[in-house]
Amino acid sequence: MSPKGAVMICGHGSRDERAVSQFNAMVETMKQTHLADYDVESGFLEFAHPILRDGFEKLKAMGHKKIYALPGMLFAAGHVKNDLPSEVNNFANENPDIDVKFGRDLAIDPKLLSAAKDRIEEALASVDDSIAREDTLLMVVGRGTNDPDANSNVYKVARMLQEGLGFGRTEISYSGVTHPRVNAGLREAMKLGYKRVVVFPYFLFAGILIDRIYTHTDEVAAEFGDVEFIKAGYLKDHPMVLASFAERLAEIDTGDNNMNCQLCKYREQIIGYEGDVGTPQVGHHHHVMGIGTDGGHSHGHGHGHGHGHGHGHHHHGHGHSHDHDHGHSHDHDHDDVKSTGS
Repeated sequence: MSPKGAVMICGHGSRDERAVSQFNAMVETMKQTHLADYDVESGFLEFAHPILRDGFEKLKAMGHKKIYALPGMLFAAGHVKNDLPSEVNNFANENPDIDVKFGRDLAIDPKLLSAAKDRIEEALASVDDSIAREDTLLMVVGRGTNDPDANSNVYKVARMLQEGLGFGRTEISYSGVTHPRVNAGLREAMKLGYKRVVVFPYFLFAGILIDRIYTHTDEVAAEFGDVEFIKAGYLKDHPMVLASFAERLAEIDTGDNNMNCQLCKYREQIIGYEGDVGTPQVGHHHHVMGIGTDGGHSHGHGHGHGHGHGHGHHHHGHGHSHDHDHGHSHDHDHDDVKSTGS
């Protein structure tokens, strides 16, 4: 047993084996670098193995009495606010002698913005410089959720990239759940008259959603032959992504692992979501937990749940007691397969 402690990295999971493979590769790299002094396990909320409980049980079997649980996701929407804390609390409540500390989402972070910059500039390096940066439009694509706070984060990321990289204009779109979708957003952006568009998925891992983003880009590019479309890569295992994970671990002990409660629809009456305040917490992935991947072929899984979840205050949660999630439709399209890290 490592004297430094135990870390459980919590992934979303996917039926797409590429997403699962990339998540596992990231975990292995973290074990060798930033988390070399810890015992590290990982697991998934849905589809893939091992499931979250398996990882927690392995760390328990090693004799650990404190476990740091890190969400492997970019923004705090339903999965980070509710489903993961629900799993963490279930394990913690059954094992009161183990102190489980829950970290926060990766969120908007200077390191992740640096990683995004590199992915965008890598894509631009493959084309000529005949079109100036200020004459180029950047389309930042987010996952899309039923949480307005998480959706609004994509706007802030886009604005910071525009100002930091000098693009003439930045627009946003989403791969699912909310609007505008990628194809609609790109068609609307064509009205602005830019001759080059860079499409950047603000995602961690591969999967059907990345495929959809690139397919929609190709569809719109075929309609506007006089505009150059460039598809940038997603974040993946950029060194700054790994550094951000390590930073989230350090924050747990300093008490800086607070999620954004000021704009959380489950704590405050946010316009349009007033009825979601204080709805009871519950996990929603039991029916797909550990059912396996499909060899890279997507199978739609409609989860038409409109369920609620409150903000339980639990000492095993992160600093703002955000052990919660709450009334959403699973943050899934009916035909979506969720990418592991989005």
